[in-house]
Amino acid sequence: MKADSFSAQRELMLDTQLRARGIRDERVLAAMARVPRHEFVGEELRSQAYEDHPVPIGKGQTLSQPYIVAVMLQALALDGSERVLEIGAGSGYQSALLAEMARQVFSVERLPSLARSAEENLHRLGYQNVTVIAADGSRGLAEQAPFDAIIVAAAAPRVLPAWFAQLREGGRMVVPVGPAYAQKLLLVQKQNGQGLVTSLEKCRFVPLISNAEYPGEE
Repeated sequence: MKADSFSAQRELMLDTQLRARGIRDERVLAAMARVPRHEFVGEELRSQAYEDHPVPIGKGQTLSQPYIVAVMLQALALDGSERVLEIGAGSGYQSALLAEMARQVFSVERLPSLARSAEENLHRLGYQNVTVIAADGSRGLAEQAPFDAIIVAAAAPRVLPAWFAQLREGGRMVVPVGPAYAQKLLLVQKQNGQGLVTSLEKCRFVPLISNAEYPGEE
């Protein structure tokens, strides 16, 4: 598929999937207009890259639906000065968007093969303010904390203590919380050491991969 076709698909995505559903943050829209989403999926699935659904990226993981990515980024309200922690790099697409919108990004990916793929994709496209770490994201990244913003791209049973502890006072975190089959997307703002929680959207993410089984299941 030709590059101009991908550009047309990207513009259609912006108009019909994002602006039409209430995405108004111009920094989010500009980043999603610049980042070539098709570069973060396999060659055989590139024709689906800009469609209104998740796209498989291997190892049972997916590249999230564009609208959900935009909702999460809009909720973080980034101004470009932030240090951001991303839990779940996947193939690196959201990491690239964060790199466009924040000063520095640290992305933790549990699956080493995906971490390598994300790093390669980001390097190929010239992003230099993202560090990808292959590790258990449930622990956050204490050695680089605190963070101005945290974004979690996998379903968690609750807001994990390590994440909240590593969030700077006044910082914002977006995380899908709930059982493995369905969650709510939450915005958590840290105020006076407490979490102010706002529910954003119903959603369905792949479960967080940790050293333990998914702890939300009873």
